[in-house]
Amino acid sequence: MKADSKIGIISDTHDNLRNLEAALTVLRAEGVTQVFHCGDICSPATVRALAGFDLWVAQGNMDRSFGLAQAITDISGAGRFAWLHRLVLGGYPVAMLHGDNEEVLGNIISSGEYAYVLHGHTHRRRDQVLGRTHVINPGALGGTRHQSRSFCILDLETGQCRFVEVDSE
Repeated sequence: MKADSKIGIISDTHDNLRNLEAALTVLRAEGVTQVFHCGDICSPATVRALAGFDLWVAQGNMDRSFGLAQAITDISGAGRFAWLHRLVLGGYPVAMLHGDNEEVLGNIISSGEYAYVLHGHTHRRRDQVLGRTHVINPGALGGTRHQSRSFCILDLETGQCRFVEVDSE
């Protein structure tokens, strides 16, 4: 799979379309075309806001809405909505999951198989290198407030992760 140099990583939108649109405005302005959503997207309406991006979605613990899987397939194609994605981006092996199963998340991170592990669920930003694995949680665009609302842009050429805060009020 061909990857752009910069990818957008978002998570835990919990149907907050206002914050999602603010994030998408930044991503479009920076020329980002690939978006990786680490779960809890919640509804088909939220998925439709992501039309036009090369979209991958990890199934979160709150992703139970009728028609969600079909909306993702309609917008992005088959195989773009899964509990765990194993991808190669820019030559790097990547795992993406929501992260609500802490044991599985920990095993994937410690396996050493991935250059990047992308996850959500905690609503807390994370940019950490453990062994050879760069672990990224973009924070949350909606839901329970632990930190300010955020997403991130990962530059695959430099390995730099930049968090972008969204003014939600």
